Amino acid sequence: MIKYLLDTSVYCQRLRPKPHPEVVRRWRKWGDRALAIPAVAEAELLYGLEKKQSARLWQEYRSYLENRLVMIPVDKGVSLVFARIKANQERKGEPRADFDLFIAASAIERGLILATLNPRHFKDLDDLRMEDWS
Repeated sequence: MIKYLLDTSVYCQRLRPKPHPEVVRRWRKWGDRALAIPAVAEAELLYGLEKKQSARLWQEYRSYLENRLVMIPVDKGVSLVFARIKANQERKGEPRADFDLFIAASAIERGLILATLNPRHFKDLDDLRMEDWS
């Protein structure tokens, strides 16, 4: 059963020369079946790979991450949650990056806990359950 949705900051750790030890520990503890990624995190990671044009990173992605975890799509439910939290943040005078809001909306819509290394990006979002994996 899926419990956690990985933010890009957590998802990309496998490609780092020295992955964050707490991320490694928690990923091992929960295992792949308890983890998912939002489609936006996959897009952000792929963008980074395209930008760097590193054969080594592409090989590591294909070996260790590609098709490894369930991917949560941006569907109607996620889109509705995104619209609600984006409008709410703007009313409060606290706009956020759209990608971060889509990631948060994916977690909220699916009832998952968001695992991140950047809690400030998701601070005070209504209905979001979040864990700092640093």
